[in-house]
Amino acid sequence: MKLRKIKLLLLFLVFGLTFQAEAQLKKVATVEGITEYNLENGLKVLLFPDNSSQTITVNITYLVGSRHEGYGEKGMAHLLEHMVFKGTPNHPDIPKELSARGARPNGTTFYDRTNYFETFNATDENLVWALDLEADRMVNSYIAKEDLDSEFSVVRNEFESGENSPFRVLWQSVSNAAYQWHNYGKTTIGNRSDIERVPIENLQAFYKKFYRPDNAVLMITGKFEEARVLELVETKFGVLKSPEMPLRDSYTEEPAQDGERKVSVSRVGDLQIVSALYHTPAGSHEEYAGIALIENILADTPSGRLYKKLVDGKKASSLFTLTPFTKEPGYMYTHIEVPSDKNADEVETIFKATMDNFEPITQEELDRAKANIAKEIDQISRDSNYLGTYMSEFIGAGDWRLAFIFRDRVEGMTVEQVNAIASKYFIPSNRTIGRFIPTKDPISVSIPHTENLQAVVSTYKGKEDKGTGEAFDVSYDNIQNRLDSGVLFDKVEYGFIEKENRGETVILSFNMRNGDVNSLMNQGMVPSLTASLLNKGTTSKSRQEIEDELSQLKSSIRFSARNGNIYVSIESTEENLLGTLNLMSEIIKNPSFDEAELDKIKTQRLASLEENRTQPNFLASNRLGEINNTYPKGHPLASMTIEEQIEAINEVSRTSVQEFYNTYYGLGRTTLIAIGNFDKAAVKSFIEKEFKGFESKVSYAELKNPFKVNKAVNENLLTPDKKNAITLGSLAVNMSEYDDEYAALNVAGEILGGGFLNSRIADRLRQKDGVSYGAGGSLNIDGDKVDKNSSFIVYAIYNPDNLDKVQLGFKEEIARFIKDGITEEELTNAVNGWVQGKNVSRAKDNELSSLVNNNIYYNRDMSFHKALEAKVKALSVSDVNAAITKYMKQFSEWTVVNAGDFEREKE
Repeated sequence: MKLRKIKLLLLFLVFGLTFQAEAQLKKVATVEGITEYNLENGLKVLLFPDNSSQTITVNITYLVGSRHEGYGEKGMAHLLEHMVFKGTPNHPDIPKELSARGARPNGTTFYDRTNYFETFNATDENLVWALDLEADRMVNSYIAKEDLDSEFSVVRNEFESGENSPFRVLWQSVSNAAYQWHNYGKTTIGNRSDIERVPIENLQAFYKKFYRPDNAVLMITGKFEEARVLELVETKFGVLKSPEMPLRDSYTEEPAQDGERKVSVSRVGDLQIVSALYHTPAGSHEEYAGIALIENILADTPSGRLYKKLVDGKKASSLFTLTPFTKEPGYMYTHIEVPSDKNADEVETIFKATMDNFEPITQEELDRAKANIAKEIDQISRDSNYLGTYMSEFIGAGDWRLAFIFRDRVEGMTVEQVNAIASKYFIPSNRTIGRFIPTKDPISVSIPHTENLQAVVSTYKGKEDKGTGEAFDVSYDNIQNRLDSGVLFDKVEYGFIEKENRGETVILSFNMRNGDVNSLMNQGMVPSLTASLLNKGTTSKSRQEIEDELSQLKSSIRFSARNGNIYVSIESTEENLLGTLNLMSEIIKNPSFDEAELDKIKTQRLASLEENRTQPNFLASNRLGEINNTYPKGHPLASMTIEEQIEAINEVSRTSVQEFYNTYYGLGRTTLIAIGNFDKAAVKSFIEKEFKGFESKVSYAELKNPFKVNKAVNENLLTPDKKNAITLGSLAVNMSEYDDEYAALNVAGEILGGGFLNSRIADRLRQKDGVSYGAGGSLNIDGDKVDKNSSFIVYAIYNPDNLDKVQLGFKEEIARFIKDGITEEELTNAVNGWVQGKNVSRAKDNELSSLVNNNIYYNRDMSFHKALEAKVKALSVSDVNAAITKYMKQFSEWTVVNAGDFEREKE
């Protein structure tokens, strides 16, 4: 204990706080609701109030990423991201504090920046705590040797999980070949030896160099009083002083590529991949907007040129592109997945021909791409929680206002400009894909750096902001009082909450449940593929016309299905909701079920299974379901092997889809939920007009899935050449959320496996043993008071060499959990975290929508959840320990599947 205090004192002296006499915030600029202030110590502060949020997100971005790493430092920025969660003198156990406040936190690292964020219930106490936390760990993080000893293997485990992914491995290899000198060619996760061998002194020096007020941007979004936030920021951050030594940014420039390059990777697996990288300008450069539009024109589903030629042409199963918004000249990366029965050489030939003989972009293509991007940006701008972290990319690239400048540049791009950009950058000698080709007349392109960025952003004013919305009270009583519920024409149970959201946003769900166990027997993959085909075309609109209309409406419609249940979710605005509902109605009532689209979906599903045949996570999860399956083949709840899934996909035909639709689609047990800005009367009128008489031909009865004791099994699945392994464990629990002991067992589950890195399992396997990047668990509770088919789930990902340590960790921690129970401190933190976490959940419209939907389905209201919260708050240690003793079992009685390369030679 004394040794620890001495170490903390030394660290305090090295990294300690220095005070300034006067630290005043200076207002710099306001753009569309975001206001920037600067402290005298160089810290930039962005405030974005949103009264309708009911939560606050604190996001701090440091201008350091993998681009800033030197020789022997690869992965250091990311490793430091992990270390900053290890604590400070004033916040010694950060994961525990985050969990105790029900926060939703994380940290991320990329090329140009590292960011840390937490979203929490909007209270002054939480705001004070969060700002104190971020100010303290900016300069006082431990960065201690004992923490590095455990954390480096956790980061190595994360590195190894990436090594399991063919995409990540090939992406890194192509990037490395494309960049000779610049760090954009190096993966953010780093290299294994640097991760394992980095001296603690080097990591401390890296931290001291880059973690400082004048290298950080603090952004606060959500429900807060601006004056109060400014006061707190001055108090917490104004006392920090930046080091006298100024920071100098990296200065390496990548020379122009002078010929096509090629790289190949050979690993275990079945799915083939063709990829390509083109060097492109930085995000702040005016031509980046043109690159983004070209990317959309090439890869959008279903209008993209490459999509049409490769996926529609049945040459590939899927493709996507990646164009990071970077500080310095970056790239566009294209990833194309090719099933084993297709010709990858042919795909590469088609790709090259498309790019090398680039047909001029038409006005129609450009308008569609602009609408697609505008829709994405508009939806992000209406979500203040996400906006806070979304801005980190633009901050890392030079300035937060680049987010708006990029949007404006996209809007202003002409056909002539975009075609000129395509001709300039998409040439063979600027590409990394394949082979070296000698030529007498080499052509190369020098990628421009952005000049005088400050002049671009300093005078930018932006457009009209979207307001701050309503300060909506998320208490159970207020939600129930604001809820308008009832039944439309004896068929549709509805729940409406009208409230003023920022940007006049509305979330709507429309769920139709049909069929029973007998009618749904032997339907296989037909229900799922039927739902997937809905938005692929109607009798009067093509797939492309549907996508174009959604872009014009700046709205989203998503369909999913499970057996006879069809789920529709809509995100829109008050202005566009009725138009979006009209489109939804047409899609549901008049689908075309195009044969070619069905073939594409089947090919994509089969390719996904082909890829997952060797993936530990998928195999373990699938096998866990197989072991405890008690239903015969063809039963709607039966688990299927990979071979059975392939067979079921191949059996689906357009005829079977049409027959299923004709029989099952229509109003059965139907619920309609809407939250946000909308006209209740107009929505009710629309649903009655469009869906009255549209009824299913089969009656609905919930599929019963009663509690069954799990099988006590612990088996290994071998996945050769995979650098990462996973353990999944399941224990059946005979309980529903209506049971008196649910509150106690739910809190027990949080303590055992929940929270943020501070559960019993995470503390053992990640924090102490350092063998797992991701470890934890949860109680999955059944909402059916009759079935009571609940379960505990635990998991860990790790290096296959650590299988025995992981097994021992689970065994010992669960045994200790049963024997010793929990502590008073654990109970206090878990209860507080659970209560505040529920507040955060109710503040998110999509999660509140799900809560209201479940209440209607189970014939209850918010008083049920209010009573549950009261039970949770009243829990004692003895209550929780009694539930643990009654329901928890030793690890030997769980169903456990371990998937990994357990037979490889020890390295």
